[in-house]
Amino acid sequence: MIRLKAICLALAFAVGLVGTTASLAADNSKSPLPASNNPGQGFSQEGLKKIDAFFADQIANNQLPGAVLAVAKNGKLTIYKSYGYLDKANNKPMTTDAIFNLASMTKVMASVGALTFYEEGKLPLNAPIANWLPQFKEMKVGKVDADGNLTTVPAKNPITIQDLMRHTNGLTYGGRGATPVHKMFPPSSVGAAAQYNSAEFIDKLASTPLLYEPGTVWDYGFGIDVLGIIEEKIAGKPLGGVLQDRVWSKVGMPNTSFQVSENDRTRLAQPLPIDPLTGKPQRVEIYDQKVKFDCGGSCTYSTAGDYIRFGQMLLNGGSIEGKRVLGPQTVAFMTSNHLNKDIKK
Repeated sequence: MIRLKAICLALAFAVGLVGTTASLAADNSKSPLPASNNPGQGFSQEGLKKIDAFFADQIANNQLPGAVLAVAKNGKLTIYKSYGYLDKANNKPMTTDAIFNLASMTKVMASVGALTFYEEGKLPLNAPIANWLPQFKEMKVGKVDADGNLTTVPAKNPITIQDLMRHTNGLTYGGRGATPVHKMFPPSSVGAAAQYNSAEFIDKLASTPLLYEPGTVWDYGFGIDVLGIIEEKIAGKPLGGVLQDRVWSKVGMPNTSFQVSENDRTRLAQPLPIDPLTGKPQRVEIYDQKVKFDCGGSCTYSTAGDYIRFGQMLLNGGSIEGKRVLGPQTVAFMTSNHLNKDIKK
């Protein structure tokens, strides 16, 4: 069981990681959570200076252009500040309302959206995903022999909703390995969403051998992207609409979405022009191309202020400021360990 006592979010750029959308202009004067009467409360002054020194060092040494740090304790915002540059190439300073692509922090929001359907009895965790996506009814598992030859065998277990949520589904990211099976999968959530629409994406995954037998191995991959598409089928609308109705509007996250408006693109945090690890030019691909479906694995944008409200909602047991997203029992269940001793990690 995960016990959350405080929330500390740092949305920053390092080697091309960005984050966060804005459909409405952020009010820089408004605190995303009630402000602490004693800024820095619960933290030593020496410790706070170390945080500032860390970001100053990283920025000075071109390890990241800038960051936004938001820290809440006991429901009160105790640190909320920006560091460095929103766009270092153009000498534009970072602001607390900066928009970042959330990458895999999207997965948590898509999972919370799915759990709202679970609470309504519309998404049983042990249900095979073929109930909504029949393409997955008869999956095969890839086997590679000592000579590197690929064969397939029928999967013994169906992929379930729980397998999607806990990454035990065999639907791996192609970019996470070099086996013959990995090479058959798209490289990443954004890479898949840029290449395929949702129907094409599902057909691609369902026709590709699984890396592992469902329910037996933890492996990071496309599970939450598939989960988001099932949410769309249940609700009859895109995932962005599902999350807006069931999560973002209730939490109070006006800057969170799958698309950045033209007016808000000036708030997009930009990566360093040169990757500090490889020394090569870099860019954030999702900034330059329109994805073909709302990918639950990586495609949202948000601000540090919006996301700390989301985290506080979970810390509160599923509600914030009188608006409930999930029941406390569901949040407790969500933050429990679901990887039993029989699942390889």
